[in-house]
Amino acid sequence: MTWLRALREVVRSGLTIEETRLEPLLALRTAVGVAIVIGPALWLASPAYAASAALGAYSAGAATFQRTWRPRKVIALGAGVGLALSTFLGYLAAGRLATFLPLLAVWAFAAGMAWAVGSTAGIVAATTVGSMLVTVTLPTSIGRALEHAGIIALGGVAQALLILLFPIRRWGAHRDALADALAAVADYARRLRHDPTAPFDPEPLMTARDAAAVTPSQARSRPSVLHGPRGLAERIRPVVAALADPDVGAPAEGPGRDRARELLDAAAEVLDAAAGAIRRGTPAEVSPGSTDALRVDEEHEVLEGPARQAAERLVELLGEALEIARCGTRGRTPAPSGPANAQFLVRPTMFRLVPVVVRAVRPELRRDSPVFRHAVRLAAVATLGYLIASRLPVDHGYWAPITSVMVMRPDFHQTYARAVARFAGTLAGVALATGMVRALGPDAQVFGLLAVVSAGLSFTLNRTGYAYSQCFTAAYVVFLLGMGGQAWEQTVPERVVLTLLGGALAMLAYVVFPAWETPRLPGRLADWLAADGRYAAAVLRSYAEPTREHHADLRRALLASREARAAWQETYDRARQEPVRPRGLTSREAEEAQEALKGFDRAAMLMESHVPRSDDRLVPEAERFAEALEADTAQAAVDVREHRNPHWARVEEALHAWEGAAGDGSPVVRRGVEMQKQALEDLATAVSRTPLERDVGSAREEQRVRAAAAAEGDGSQ
Repeated sequence: MTWLRALREVVRSGLTIEETRLEPLLALRTAVGVAIVIGPALWLASPAYAASAALGAYSAGAATFQRTWRPRKVIALGAGVGLALSTFLGYLAAGRLATFLPLLAVWAFAAGMAWAVGSTAGIVAATTVGSMLVTVTLPTSIGRALEHAGIIALGGVAQALLILLFPIRRWGAHRDALADALAAVADYARRLRHDPTAPFDPEPLMTARDAAAVTPSQARSRPSVLHGPRGLAERIRPVVAALADPDVGAPAEGPGRDRARELLDAAAEVLDAAAGAIRRGTPAEVSPGSTDALRVDEEHEVLEGPARQAAERLVELLGEALEIARCGTRGRTPAPSGPANAQFLVRPTMFRLVPVVVRAVRPELRRDSPVFRHAVRLAAVATLGYLIASRLPVDHGYWAPITSVMVMRPDFHQTYARAVARFAGTLAGVALATGMVRALGPDAQVFGLLAVVSAGLSFTLNRTGYAYSQCFTAAYVVFLLGMGGQAWEQTVPERVVLTLLGGALAMLAYVVFPAWETPRLPGRLADWLAADGRYAAAVLRSYAEPTREHHADLRRALLASREARAAWQETYDRARQEPVRPRGLTSREAEEAQEALKGFDRAAMLMESHVPRSDDRLVPEAERFAEALEADTAQAAVDVREHRNPHWARVEEALHAWEGAAGDGSPVVRRGVEMQKQALEDLATAVSRTPLERDVGSAREEQRVRAAAAAEGDGSQ
């Protein structure tokens, strides 16, 4: 992608309205938290204290809107404490640039490295950098600094108390994640009716698993319905795929296909009903027609062989889903009896996060890590922005580095899109708030009220697009400054210019010290290939010997494969938006390799749906093929990473030795390994090139990109 086209995509993305469900009650509660600290501080103390209280309450409230599965009151308290600490330390070093700039650089670097833990940690940590920059101008002594830090922490406490006293949709995010997983499988079943080889994105299942990890205290209060349905969705997905597939399931045409479509339609309705029951916490009804379709007649059932086995298994699983849909879901889980018998995924408490954070950060402390490069950029831009702004004839120079810190992300597209969105939102918000300030005249109480209203609107639009929430955030800041007696003629032009300066510094930093995802594509593809090989081998070993240990290995390999696929998808999506020439893989090769590995995944999933539960359908030959498959994919992963052509000699030899050995007892596994062999050949075709082909391919790719950019420029197709 050329720079011109990439910048057009950045502007379009930054100003796009995202379709999402608004949460006005949550926004109202958070805005009330801002109001109950601004009002008393303004009445009992001074506008400066009110500004500190507003900073703590607003930032802590904004942190609770991040995507996280921890209790939101804990997030609010953690954000309040972090803001208070950064404020106090910033004041201690704020006397001279020689002491403040090193502290700012170290703090900003640590905030950047927080992205290794997750996006929520990274965003909250960036907020503490902004707090350090803005509040050092408020106190006049160490005692006053402690007071301001305490008031900022009080803002976080106020938000936490409101969450505790007025819960809104308790466990709502967890219910939504689980319901989305069931709804995704329902949608998959519907698509299989028309396209028996339709793909499935496992992201909803991964999100539901992430949401299922709880602390011991959460496990004691978690609704009972959040226990089992995730595993149910996991088991139904491969069964509906096996039923619909014409190679291992129902025939392509005839009564068998009609019966498969009937079962898939019933499965979709039952799963949607179960998803609705979980989301709303109330029973749901299923039509009598779908219930009748889930009866397998022993004498008149038209499906035979593996298709009938899949149908019987699907009916059995959907019986559990029917119970979820029809029964109430407001029960609670019993307290765990002990660590040995714990039946929930454990999430460490806030006090035990230190070793988890250390383990997450340590691998990222290397030059080629995107998180490390983001931390370096954040530290450099924060200090440079503050130094430049301190030399300008303005009174609010900290706005420039704050803008940089808040828009910067570890990847190119988000950083540039947020810079554009922040400037557009700031411009609109400042213009709107300035007009109101001029019309109303100086009135601290009115401006405090308008600040609370602006905060509520910012929270309401938080997930509709950064530009639109930033519009009201900018208005919120202008009203706070008006509450403190700042003249709009001084603050508004400064804020616009410094916002533009901060955004420009953030964008320039990515050009000077980038972390492009495009060169990482071969490595991500290799990781996915190796993980898929281990997953497929684990499935085959379960056919050779269906022990409990092999089933546990299969589950671990499946989760590792999904993580590798998600890492590839994230890198691939970011690489497609970068203005960088292909390195190692062109976009067409990456797309073809991705489709080949998806086919490999699907073949393993189809075999997984028929893994024997006992010793009556063992396939001893599967063990040898599993060893060959795992060895060849591991070596091929090394070859792909080092830009060599992969080979499948062991797989071909094992498959040749298997000729005629599988017999009629396991047509599913035999067809599955043939599909996997074909997928591996497609992968080799996608990534294998001679040196001349590499040069020609790179030139053609560059020519194709230029042609696409030119076509977009003149409006042609």
